[in-house]
Amino acid sequence: MHTTPAGDDSRRALLQLLLGELLIGSVGVFVHESGQDAITAVFYRCLFGGLFLLGWGAFRGYLRGLLDDRALLRGALLSGVLLVLNWVALFLGMERSSIGVATLVYHVFPFVMLILAALFQGERTRPVDLAWTLIGFIGVACSADPGRLWHGADASYLAGIGLTLVAAVLCGTSLLLSRKVGKQKPFALVMIQCWIGVAMLAGFSSTSVFHMGTHWGWLVGLGVIHSGIVYVLFYSAYSRLPVVTIAVVSFVYPLVALLLDYLIYGHALVPVQMAGLVLIVLGTLGVNLKWRIAGWNKRRPA
Repeated sequence: MHTTPAGDDSRRALLQLLLGELLIGSVGVFVHESGQDAITAVFYRCLFGGLFLLGWGAFRGYLRGLLDDRALLRGALLSGVLLVLNWVALFLGMERSSIGVATLVYHVFPFVMLILAALFQGERTRPVDLAWTLIGFIGVACSADPGRLWHGADASYLAGIGLTLVAAVLCGTSLLLSRKVGKQKPFALVMIQCWIGVAMLAGFSSTSVFHMGTHWGWLVGLGVIHSGIVYVLFYSAYSRLPVVTIAVVSFVYPLVALLLDYLIYGHALVPVQMAGLVLIVLGTLGVNLKWRIAGWNKRRPA
């Protein structure tokens, strides 16, 4: 049986998306192993990612007319500031809680995006989507280990959860602001956002990084892999795959992060956090795949 060209293209896109999700799942490990503070890690993520994307864009001819696109530049400016602040808050959250817990809590951002779109952009939201969103939020609450919070978690852990929630709100807002221009030129959007991060954080990055050491390998990898290769893979795959596939494959990221956090650092989830993971998966898939719940979305009699 011969596969069609369309089938081959979809298979390649799926493999690209899977590889991208596998790679992004290791972002917390790269940050931790670099040994740098969150601001320094984000600065070099933006710098090395921006250099990679600039070179790739020049090679593929994606940079022509870029400076003349005022709408793209305006959209990238504000969304880029929020995206960079989101990365800083997320890495601070990972420092203070754990890679696995922060990754789970961070996955509230699709629900934040849904709520903000309804409140500020007037997008119609199905009542059933609000139900799935509530399920997702319950999952996030469970993933933060409410038992530990109730019985006296230390201040650092509480700060980590709070910072990760801030990161999720910043991420959701950034994605919402950049959604329109991002659909037209996603590659250029990410590249500009990286250079905005370089400009924002250049004066705040630690100078203690300037010595020979293995930390440079982790920092280069953080930029080239997680802000360069990953985004090239994502955006080249998104347009060739259905939403259902993208929604399901997106959960490779938190699963990889949880697995690495356990294998490398010995951080295992307690049962309530595993239940939270299941609820987050259900909520996100319910919203993205337009699942119905019995008794919802039925027309009421006049």
